[in-house]
Amino acid sequence: MTASATPLVPGGAPRLPGARRGAPGRIRTLAAQGPLFTAAVVVLALLVLLAVFAPLLAPYDPNAINLKNSLAGSGPDHWLGTDQSGRDILSRLLYGARTGLLGPLAVVGVSTVLGIVMGVVAAWRGGWVDSLLSRSMDLLFAFPAMLLAILCVAVFGTGLTAPVIAMMVAYTPYVGRLVRAIARQEKSRPYIESYRVQGWSGWSICVRHLIPNITPTVLAQSAINFGYALMELAGLSFLGFGVQAPTADWGVMVSEGQGPLLKDVMLPALAPATAIVIAVVAFGIVGEGLADRVAKRER
Repeated sequence: MTASATPLVPGGAPRLPGARRGAPGRIRTLAAQGPLFTAAVVVLALLVLLAVFAPLLAPYDPNAINLKNSLAGSGPDHWLGTDQSGRDILSRLLYGARTGLLGPLAVVGVSTVLGIVMGVVAAWRGGWVDSLLSRSMDLLFAFPAMLLAILCVAVFGTGLTAPVIAMMVAYTPYVGRLVRAIARQEKSRPYIESYRVQGWSGWSICVRHLIPNITPTVLAQSAINFGYALMELAGLSFLGFGVQAPTADWGVMVSEGQGPLLKDVMLPALAPATAIVIAVVAFGIVGEGLADRVAKRER
């Protein structure tokens, strides 16, 4: 699946400047989203902590080969067993969370910033600037993220860098189109005109008021995009276009687990595949929860 999910579009007027809630209020509001949303947030926080502290938590070197322990089952020494090279699956799973989350983080972070800049400039300036930026985003829509990533790998070689850069470019128009749509609505609000009458510059109005008011909707879409990016980068690694063996990566681990599956040994492929599914579902739940919060606030 690609990042072509329908962008989240707000349904009404935003909160006026000066009415922003503080951090405690935001925390209480997020907690009120429901147990499923809270569980998803906890899962994502746990995944981040496991990735950050992988060197301290991993019981073994993730790349340490021990052919005597090839395809050992789960037990006290290896909780999730070992792969066909005798490497500890749990250790590789923990280290794989680093590449599994770092790549999508770079994709979503850069594409969100670029999309916000393009969308706000297009909506604020209008005219030929809007037309030029809109046509540029339409042009980028012609290149699916996976296809663009494979083309970049063919030109620049395998690894994480080329697919990540390609997907940054491919994801930018999705954010840009969303931002442009809601920024055009925001620009027509009375408070924007009041700031203009007071002599505020367009830069100050956008940075201090317009962008903060559209940020919740953008964050909701970014959370969903993170799940798509994680899944697509894992798919590229599975196909051999992304992270390369023996580096610990969830997509690489699923690919390496195909051989053991023929021997009815499921853990080498099942463990990383389950981690991918859990992460993608959790990001989707968080994104939908944030979107529901924005919709309720704007009613």
